Amino acid sequence: MSSSHGTSATTWALRGLGAVTALGAAVSLGAIVEARAGFIRREHTLPILPAGSKDLSILHLSDFHLLPSMKLKSRWIQNLRALEPDLVINTGDNMASRQSFALVMETLEPFFDLPGAFVFGSNDYYGPTWKNPLRYLLPEARRSATSDEDRQLLPAETLAASMRAAGWHDLRNATASLTIKGSRIAMVGVDDPHIHYDELPVTELPSHADLRLGLTHAPYSRALNDFDALGVDLVLAGHTHGGQVNLPGYGALVTNCDLPSWRASGLQGWPLGHPDPASTPAVPWPPLRRSPEALPASRMWVHISAGLGTSPYAPIRLFRRPEASLLTLTAR
Repeated sequence: MSSSHGTSATTWALRGLGAVTALGAAVSLGAIVEARAGFIRREHTLPILPAGSKDLSILHLSDFHLLPSMKLKSRWIQNLRALEPDLVINTGDNMASRQSFALVMETLEPFFDLPGAFVFGSNDYYGPTWKNPLRYLLPEARRSATSDEDRQLLPAETLAASMRAAGWHDLRNATASLTIKGSRIAMVGVDDPHIHYDELPVTELPSHADLRLGLTHAPYSRALNDFDALGVDLVLAGHTHGGQVNLPGYGALVTNCDLPSWRASGLQGWPLGHPDPASTPAVPWPPLRRSPEALPASRMWVHISAGLGTSPYAPIRLFRRPEASLLTLTAR
């Protein structure tokens, strides 16, 4: 009897271990597939233009992290050209290797006949390096930094020159202006705050502008506060990957910057205001972490894209699908 009981217990233990192993393998496989092929398009409407203005659509692209082999992702991005946006904004981290330049340009080429602007992230300047994933759970001050000398240099300036030659505005610590459908747009950008390349280029923006846009790769609070002080209406940022790994019923664990995890992605107010529910992951559950509900209106909108890629050393996404966003700006 005791021998039979022991055998039965061992059998059930082995079955349980097998089930857990199978579940872990299934989750891991799903996370890899989600990162490589689970692309989605999000759409938002913002009534921030002056009365009588025509609608303006902005396609926000971010965090491609392209490798030469990522043809599927490239084609998916190119197909977004069919949306006919009025303006294309790219908030950086386009490349994942020195060999990625050609595919990045091929990916962006269909959009170069449209008005566009860009800033860069650290992974436009430096190739990715392996890091312990648990380091992202540490406070900013306790994270070890990788020196520039230890990182692979990427052809950032070649990419920037090519994008400028195509007619797009380079907003790395710079300003630009353009008029679209009769709306006068003032744009200001900073280079990547994550590697301390940011330097606000002006102390004020044109008072006659109908729309003031701010661009940054990493949405650090200092950059957002600077834009807010300039009277920017809408900031576009990337970098966070929406947390990359989300927990059902909780949401993102980290942002990889100094923002709280509930600000990991989406359309939200700054300095106050919680994310628009339409910005949260629709599958399988939206994150529940929120700022307090009773908040006054914010002065500025911020759209943080969850982006389209990952580091090649952490090629997974869990409950946070890769995305591009179309923002339609309407009259107040």
